[in-house]
Amino acid sequence: MKTFIPLTLLALTATAGAQSLSGVQLGLTGGYASGLSGEIFVLTPNVAGPVGVKVGVATTRATDAINDSSDIGAGPFSAAKANGATESGSHTVTSVDATYGLGEVAPGVQATLYGGGRYGAFKSTESYGNSGSVTYSSNSFGIGAGAMVNYALTGNLGLVGDLGVDHYFKSNINTSTSTGGSDSFAPNEAGYDTLDNRFVRPGTNFKARVGVTYNF
Repeated sequence: MKTFIPLTLLALTATAGAQSLSGVQLGLTGGYASGLSGEIFVLTPNVAGPVGVKVGVATTRATDAINDSSDIGAGPFSAAKANGATESGSHTVTSVDATYGLGEVAPGVQATLYGGGRYGAFKSTESYGNSGSVTYSSNSFGIGAGAMVNYALTGNLGLVGDLGVDHYFKSNINTSTSTGGSDSFAPNEAGYDTLDNRFVRPGTNFKARVGVTYNF
């Protein structure tokens, strides 16, 4: 994962460089995707007619990291929270999409459809203070699609809105404790369903973000 993101961005930069950055768009958006979320993306439109390429990296602070009703043998997590336990979670998603430009749909407004692959790194931690913590993590592939609408403010600067949906496939769940213990559970393995119910991460995930773009 650490090498995948920079290599992907490097590949897109090389593509953009071959086109002398003409028409390449850099965007920064923020909004909601299972929590407060932000994304940075690079869009190279018109690689082949109206078809282009978009690469993005998004991070989300999960609204819900541990399922309150889940019980792994010591009562529901909601009871632990009532006694001081805390939860936190994060999602990091790299996306590579093919895009299709619809052109100007209203004066100054450009619309673009996109769809492609996703790679998500998801993590949740339940913490019990001095008693320790348990962290769940999972790396999952997925697919997604959506639409962006860009409104030109100046020759280079624009406002952008992004609506989309992503779906992630089940994958191994890894567990680690603050005392050094670790384990991994594959789908259909005994114990997987219990952890799958406790570890909150996207399955089908709707997103809505707004932000700014800069055209080179």
